[in-house]
Amino acid sequence: MTLNFIWLFFIVAGFLTALVNAFILGDTTVFPNMVNGFFEMAKSGFDIMLGLAGVITLWCGIMRIGEKGGAIQVISKLFSPVFSKIFPDIPKGHPATGSMMMNFSANFLGLDNAATPLGLKAMRDLQELNPNKETISRSQIMFLLLNTAGLTLIPISIMTFRASYAADHNITNFDATDVFLPVFITTFSATILTLIIACIVQRINLFQPVLLLFILGLSGLIAGVLFITHKMESAEITSFSYTFSGLLIFG
Repeated sequence: MTLNFIWLFFIVAGFLTALVNAFILGDTTVFPNMVNGFFEMAKSGFDIMLGLAGVITLWCGIMRIGEKGGAIQVISKLFSPVFSKIFPDIPKGHPATGSMMMNFSANFLGLDNAATPLGLKAMRDLQELNPNKETISRSQIMFLLLNTAGLTLIPISIMTFRASYAADHNITNFDATDVFLPVFITTFSATILTLIIACIVQRINLFQPVLLLFILGLSGLIAGVLFITHKMESAEITSFSYTFSGLLIFG
């Protein structure tokens, strides 16, 4: 319902602004430009949808194979000691744990398009456990917060877009990988802070041994990657990013 009001506000505000430009400021091209923009954005939206369809199909297929083959259940059991502390309302071994872990993994590797269907799958699994279908549950809030923080080890999509932009605009001496460490540090800080605040609000004890060990282990991983990459040249960081991400994806 709220989204209806938001979209209505955008439409009305845009129309009123166009009226002011056309009849007060004398811009006679504003309405033709708006109509042309409708068609251009419709075409762009369809092109994007076609591009995403293959990626979504691939990862939904992998999820389905994982469910049938038992891999998702194995992942759920592997991470259940940590997830049971962060998501106390989720039963051990529930498919929601595996769905969330796959979503976090996709975000971790910078696979934004792949993370979307996995996140929707995780939300659907969490909704099955939600006793009040009209209100978001504690587990859904925690998952949404951690998903939004988006811990990213290798921002593949961003580096690819930056490299493509530089090539299309003939920009020389441009380092597409210089966002590697800033993105890494920023998303890590956001994730840890989000987890701490969410645990405090939901009254989850942060000093539980398993949870504390998980946070320290994740921090150690971050420190290790920073130690390995801080002296690398641009080409070496690019090679490391794509090799390491490819290894993890296939793994």
